[in-house]
Amino acid sequence: MSQVLAPQADVVILGAGQAGLQAALSLREEGFAGTIQMIGDEPVLPYQRPPLSKGFLLGAVTEDALVLRPQAMLDKTDIRLAAGVAATRIDRASRHVLLADGRSCGYGHLVIATGSRVRRWTGQGGELAGVATLRTLADARTLGALLEAAGDVVVIGAGFIGLEFAAVAAKRGKQVHVVEAADRVMARAVTPAISAFFRERHEIAGVQFRFGAAIEAIVGPQGRVTGVALAGGETLPADLVLVGIGGIANAEIAAEAGLAVDNGIVVDALMQTADPAVSAIGDCCNHPNPFAGGRMRLESVQNAIDQGRVVAARLAGKPQPYHAVPWFWSDQGDLKLQMAGLTTGCDAQVTIGDRDAARFSLLAFRAGQLVGVESVNRPGDNMLARRILALPAPPTYGEAEAAGFDLKALSAPPKVQA
Repeated sequence: MSQVLAPQADVVILGAGQAGLQAALSLREEGFAGTIQMIGDEPVLPYQRPPLSKGFLLGAVTEDALVLRPQAMLDKTDIRLAAGVAATRIDRASRHVLLADGRSCGYGHLVIATGSRVRRWTGQGGELAGVATLRTLADARTLGALLEAAGDVVVIGAGFIGLEFAAVAAKRGKQVHVVEAADRVMARAVTPAISAFFRERHEIAGVQFRFGAAIEAIVGPQGRVTGVALAGGETLPADLVLVGIGGIANAEIAAEAGLAVDNGIVVDALMQTADPAVSAIGDCCNHPNPFAGGRMRLESVQNAIDQGRVVAARLAGKPQPYHAVPWFWSDQGDLKLQMAGLTTGCDAQVTIGDRDAARFSLLAFRAGQLVGVESVNRPGDNMLARRILALPAPPTYGEAEAAGFDLKALSAPPKVQA
């Protein structure tokens, strides 16, 4: 794996994930001719993470297919990559990044794209063999081997990763329990109606849920997990436990360098920190988001790509603030869930399509205005929703009702009066 490290680069990108690679590629697309140095702590080329919890575990996606760009492409575009080495410190005074192997790299501008990491179970039993998390390719390799041998699987957390993995495990014939502290699946991300639909479909596939559940301990008397003990006295059998309880921004190196951190590295709409020589993008940054009505940190591929483009455009002298419509997706079994906008706090919803056929979309309104669309197996609706939500004034409930809640009609440009 590439260990190319320049002693000095015009732009150093700390992090070789989706955001970091996009920033590098976009810089070249913008005509940036300076030196670009990427530094990543995983000993692999930049790769896609979403398939790790789905196609990769099912054997439908190979490791080679995960790679975002081959080494030859990086060489052709003169993007240098030092892979498999962690950065330990940022010296803002001398503008250098110090690495764990003793080397260092000076920068003209630093882009921090360090991503996020999984939140680990810190209670009893978290260290047992058979207790796993899923974030990296190495995690997925380990999890795949554990899944092959497992009979009883417990998933802690009914978020996207937990449910995607539960669907895979059930499809492979495992007995699957999902333990969730909230009262529904994906409670922080989707409307109750979508939660209810996905719960039904997972239960039909054989997944069993425990909602509102508190975990006493992960148990295993011989150093290997045998079960998950719940507060009510029930113990779920398990020879594999996947902990999927959210992520944490990898922002410590920025905080230690004196940059503002508040659930992520604090940046403005141009992805700038308070230090004009340092930017931050992707999962690790806390940015102003017009769709959230305030600051937020987003863990999503599209967010990483969009912010990589924003920082590249600014460094190329073409500043454009980040105001892209947030959108996400999650493949769970034969269901493709796509979300455009943010539906948190919505107070009115309209469903279009055929719920029974698992092909429908839910339009979510807050204070009368369309704020998000959640689609199941209707990718065309998601495309239209992203276009509609990007309008200067998204349609109101009354306007949507007048159009028959037809997304195609709502996305059409206004007719010019003769």
